[in-house]
Amino acid sequence: MPRASFSRNPLLRVSRPVSACSRCRAAKVKCDGKLPACTACEKAGRENDCSAANDQFARGKERSYVAALELRIEKLERRLQYAKSRKASVALHGPDASAMAHVDRRDSLASIRAAIHRKDAKSRENHDVNSIVSDFASLSVNATTRDFEPSASNITFAGLVLAATTNDQIPGPAPQGLPPRPAAHAMIQYFMANIYTLFPCFSETTLLTILDDVYQRDDRMVKDSGYWLLYMVLAIGATAQSQRINDDNYLHGLSFVSKALLYADRALAPGHVSQIQSLLLLTLYSMFDPAHFDSWHLIGFTARAVVDLGFHQDPPLSSRSDKAALDLRRRIFYCVYALDRAISMAHARTFSFIDEAVNVAFPTKPGSGRPLSLSGSMSGPQSADPALLVFQLRRAQSFWYQELYQSDPTPLPNPSAFLWQMCLEMREWGESLPSSLPAGTRRMLEQELWYSYVYCIAPSARAPHITDHSRMLIFEYSLAYLNSMHETACGGLNSAFYTYHDALKVYFMANQFIAVLRDAQDLLISGTYVPPPPSPPGSAPAPPIPRRQLRPAEDNLERSLWCLSRIPETLGLYGTRWEDSMMLKQSFEQISTETVQALQKRQQMRTTTTTTTTTTPTTTTPTPLINYQDGLPQPMTHQRPGQQSPAPVDVGWAAVDPAHMMPVAGRQ
Repeated sequence: MPRASFSRNPLLRVSRPVSACSRCRAAKVKCDGKLPACTACEKAGRENDCSAANDQFARGKERSYVAALELRIEKLERRLQYAKSRKASVALHGPDASAMAHVDRRDSLASIRAAIHRKDAKSRENHDVNSIVSDFASLSVNATTRDFEPSASNITFAGLVLAATTNDQIPGPAPQGLPPRPAAHAMIQYFMANIYTLFPCFSETTLLTILDDVYQRDDRMVKDSGYWLLYMVLAIGATAQSQRINDDNYLHGLSFVSKALLYADRALAPGHVSQIQSLLLLTLYSMFDPAHFDSWHLIGFTARAVVDLGFHQDPPLSSRSDKAALDLRRRIFYCVYALDRAISMAHARTFSFIDEAVNVAFPTKPGSGRPLSLSGSMSGPQSADPALLVFQLRRAQSFWYQELYQSDPTPLPNPSAFLWQMCLEMREWGESLPSSLPAGTRRMLEQELWYSYVYCIAPSARAPHITDHSRMLIFEYSLAYLNSMHETACGGLNSAFYTYHDALKVYFMANQFIAVLRDAQDLLISGTYVPPPPSPPGSAPAPPIPRRQLRPAEDNLERSLWCLSRIPETLGLYGTRWEDSMMLKQSFEQISTETVQALQKRQQMRTTTTTTTTTTPTTTTPTPLINYQDGLPQPMTHQRPGQQSPAPVDVGWAAVDPAHMMPVAGRQ
């Protein structure tokens, strides 16, 4: 048992120093030392004269042992009070030098105790700081959340997610079971070739194993998350091939989703990697079926799950023993990251998390990029990794989108230098596209690049001024994008990953095209060469205007009218699959009527002038159409000498600001 402190438990028996008083000592009689006067002095009536032989215990001159004890007690009480005050002061504010200066140097015990208190307080502070830092470090990597387990009210996390993200009610599951295995393989193969190559969020081996177990009716080996994975892959593979609303592919996909929802409670249970994968698949499906699910809210839930599990931070080096698991972890994160950036930009909304919170390296194997054959084996090697290309582009888009649309609206000190640098980085990304990419994927990435150019260069709060060179860039890249999307829509939208969000992008690009025509119609229609503005030393050059080859008798007026007539057709083709696209089509027709009429009037006037004026026939040398090297603009090799770049003009493009483009309910 530990020994009790003497200061806390003082001895009750003390030995008193008994000495004869002065009178008894002088009379040489025995003095009993009784206080306050000895017996001899008391009998002699000399109580007041009973004093010690010295003044060791005197208060004044009287002999008083009690007085000495009282003095000692008072002194000890002062020490105790001081020690308590020092302890509180050190704990709250640390050592106080001014207070220490008043400490009696002879009071060594108080000084030692004060030093001990200071040392203990500092040790506790260091321990608390280290503990907090350690807790935060582990939180970003090993955090789990299981706050939505089934409760007495039968509310689960899956129930909350579905209640918040479901637009129209999903019909109940059909009584029939799985489709024939060849049909299932066809849907899975389409998914692997067109969606999985861009979003490799799970292991292919896992999918094949689940497929075999389910068709062999070995239910003991399949978990709820496994059923969810299989049914959602089938749903996406079927719905992505749909051509119009309520066709067979769409209805099959809806049936698979209703079957997957039977396993939602466990598949979407928080605290597991399978939750992120399940939410990812549901988000991908929602992009093909906006009538039933809200993709923007779903990606918000998915991003929250990623942060809760710490996937936005790479684990420490000491815990990276399994390279395959680490690679899958990174692929899952960047799939969520890419979708969050793409969906948020399409809806002109904020990201779920900022780039400053992310510390994840790109995966080394983002996906094999090879579709599954009907036998389940992989067919043919492919060197390109489309997923990694998408991840890289999303990182570039995320940087300038946050800077231009999610930061302080104060204008940048040198917006042109920032915009040109962003365009240069994206152009270098485009030049690195491998030639082995499938044709459909390559076209999709080129369209995404043109979309990014216009989105970045368009006027914003941080870059409100725009030059004629920027107007020409927006004009050319909008034309290239809108014409390419018209060809893609006419081809059926099944050659790559095209969703309802591409209809939103077409609408956005069409608005930018209309805005720049309204702002500088004479300049753009005339086709006048506009030199790039000079760049400060050490900064990126301005993006070159794409070189174009015009067919005989075709100029920018003809190109503009042709493009404006095709935009409603493109949105109408999207409308055959997604009803909301028809509203976009009607909205564009309303806002473009005035511009189209002005261009048609200009065309009629030119035709009238041509027919009434006799001109000498000349030979027209045709120039080629827009010429891109691998879908990229070629740099300009010449510039008119002595021509000055136009001064910036402050432009306000009404109804074109991306922050007001897509009125979608936001996450709070």
